[in-house]
Amino acid sequence: MPANLFLTDEYFEKIPLWHTDDSSWKSKDVLRMMHRNSLSPRVVGEVGCGTGEVLRQLQAQMHPECIFRGYDIAPKAIELSRARQNERLQCRLADIARDPDAAFDLLLVLDVLEHQENVFSFLRDIKPLAPYKLFHTVLDLSAQSVARQDGLTRRRRDLHDLHFFTKDLFLQNLTDENYEIVDWFYSPRRLNVASNLVDVVKQLPRTIAYAIHKDTAVRLLGGYGLFVLAK
Repeated sequence: MPANLFLTDEYFEKIPLWHTDDSSWKSKDVLRMMHRNSLSPRVVGEVGCGTGEVLRQLQAQMHPECIFRGYDIAPKAIELSRARQNERLQCRLADIARDPDAAFDLLLVLDVLEHQENVFSFLRDIKPLAPYKLFHTVLDLSAQSVARQDGLTRRRRDLHDLHFFTKDLFLQNLTDENYEIVDWFYSPRRLNVASNLVDVVKQLPRTIAYAIHKDTAVRLLGGYGLFVLAK
């Protein structure tokens, strides 16, 4: 098993923004899921909170009395989160499963499951912490990624991704641990991170295929994420 990059500065050297640049579209999709399911949590937790930017953006758009609590095992991430913390938004360097005070109305689990050595024990550990859990994962496992040389092993080396999912595999992992799937939707990750017109044009094949048949496009071409709300 490779060394855990999150416990050293090695991950920060590879990803100096610590994925903060993804926080805008992630927070919008979190709010979208909440609105679709009429959720109004007053205590929101996040496991693997990173810099805390998703929580900061949610705080700016949710009820002012809502409390936000982030957890991460990466010292560098918590160091970067300090500038975002305030009276109602706190991030801790801790394993959420070992915190006796960890109890939330909604628990965010964004891009975390793929990094767990034991997916099933992790799912069992976090299940009692909140009535609702909102997951996100990148659907890297596609026909294109398998066909491309080094398509998945590079993510293993660079991002410490230990597992790769399709939509069906991800949902099956949850149901195997007796989670109830409440709602799910795809998120166009590649389009979300497109920074200019050239990037948008490059994504046209994915966009067109997705318009024709969502599941087939995602399985063949990848480039999408999956948000899942579960109990």
